[in-house]
Amino acid sequence: MAKVIAIDGPSGAGKSSVSKLVGKALGFLHVDSGALYRIMTWQVLVKNVNPEDPEAVAAFAPTVTIECRPENGAIAYYVDGEAPGERIRLPEINAHASQVATVKAVRDKVTDLLRGMTQYGDLVVEGRDITTAVFPDSPARFYLTASAEARARRRQKEEVEKGIANQTAEAVKASLLARDAIDSTRKYAPLRKADGAIEIDSSDLTLDEVVALVLEKVHEAFG
Repeated sequence: MAKVIAIDGPSGAGKSSVSKLVGKALGFLHVDSGALYRIMTWQVLVKNVNPEDPEAVAAFAPTVTIECRPENGAIAYYVDGEAPGERIRLPEINAHASQVATVKAVRDKVTDLLRGMTQYGDLVVEGRDITTAVFPDSPARFYLTASAEARARRRQKEEVEKGIANQTAEAVKASLLARDAIDSTRKYAPLRKADGAIEIDSSDLTLDEVVALVLEKVHEAFG
């Protein structure tokens, strides 16, 4: 049976960087669940579905076909044979992703996809409801957090490195806090620290320090 390391937390807490390095260290496939919600949002916008109409989004969700393939230490996603690339990281996707993700039909679709990935082997899965709703029985569950200021700095740095930065630091922070509010108050599978999950505040820790902490706890969890 495949092992699953589940990592939750708000945007900019370091989930992606930590998950990738932990996966590489252990030979686990890295799974970015947030990319699936971004793909759903991208398709909603491409097909001119109103992201503010939950009934329309729910009706549209089953028509989206996402192919999952293990590639280079991670699960890669394809829509109609095409990789989304940076199109799902643009500000217009950021503006609607949390909204689309509140729709139960969307969350159910993504949850089914994530659970099906265990067929490919051991996983390290990052997201916002992985420890609470998707893999609540995993013995290795983590909640990464950081101050809003630290998270905003990291997110803006990522955008600059990817060449898609067009927001000030304050705008990035405001966007993160708005998403936090939506994610933590949505009716279905809200973002929260799961009972029994190990919380790590990365505000004043280096990436290597966080990874070391996670690996230590993972070894304890899986023996």
